[in-house]
Amino acid sequence: MDLVIVIDGIYYALGLGGAGVIVAWLAGPWYSLPLWILALFCLYFFRDPERAIPAGAVAVSPADGKVVAVKAEGPGLNRISVFLNIFDVHVNRAPIGGTIRQVVYKPGRFFVASREVCSAENEQNVVTVSGDGSEVVFKQIAGLIARRIVFRKKIGDTVGTGERVGLIKFGSRVDVLLGEEWEIVVSPGMHVSAGSSVLARRRGQGQPQ
Repeated sequence: MDLVIVIDGIYYALGLGGAGVIVAWLAGPWYSLPLWILALFCLYFFRDPERAIPAGAVAVSPADGKVVAVKAEGPGLNRISVFLNIFDVHVNRAPIGGTIRQVVYKPGRFFVASREVCSAENEQNVVTVSGDGSEVVFKQIAGLIARRIVFRKKIGDTVGTGERVGLIKFGSRVDVLLGEEWEIVVSPGMHVSAGSSVLARRRGQGQPQ
């Protein structure tokens, strides 16, 4: 399987590696070891593996991580929350194919991303995707360590199901809001993978052949 490194990770690794060279020259190689370890970790953290995108009328997970909540968010609306720790892939993907209708950045707090309060209080980027008669909202939510949300699309762009759209640097959270036309197929405690794990299926659409 091909493995790509997000360019941000390469920059961080080069910077840390360069600092390691300087420290090794000034103080000796043992003193530079932490910097080399951090450089390697950045390459690992910013990995971006290819994913097999499932066919059919499905909503896929926008992020790797653990499902920490599946609950009603309002009349006819359900929320799925996925917590990403620092060992998960942090590249985010579109939950459904369609058009980016809205992108709203909301400043906020930096609580630990596994906490329920984060869905409302933490810094977040709220994205609305419309496609095939449905509208799905997903939130990129910053956490205690993650304070850099990256979204590479703009309003009016067309995206495919599971297409890369951005990332959140270091531990974070993603919420997905789905209407009553969707049947949720995940539950709290499950581990999901961005782009390849199905969160919900459209009611009445049948299964892919």
